[in-house]
Amino acid sequence: MLFKPCTMHFIFHNMNKQTTNYQSISCSLYDELEALATKHTNVPIVYKDSTNEMTVKAVIVDLFAKDGAEFLKLNNGTIIRLDHLVTVNGIPMNKVC
Repeated sequence: MLFKPCTMHFIFHNMNKQTTNYQSISCSLYDELEALATKHTNVPIVYKDSTNEMTVKAVIVDLFAKDGAEFLKLNNGTIIRLDHLVTVNGIPMNKVC
């Protein structure tokens, strides 16, 4: 799969903190997240919090931008900054713009 750089989207994990050093993910990966959100299916998500890697299985209900960073919101209320994602539905999220 070819990942192309993109500057059209920007988003954030700790909503109470000013966004710093956000690294945009590739447009291809963003498109994958949008497709998963559209399907409304539970998917395994691995992400980094401030100290650990966390694993959840949830439905992506929203993708949004705030304060110069990009985020996804899960059906359990969790909000994750996109550059903190490790894998989503088995897809590595390590490609950046």
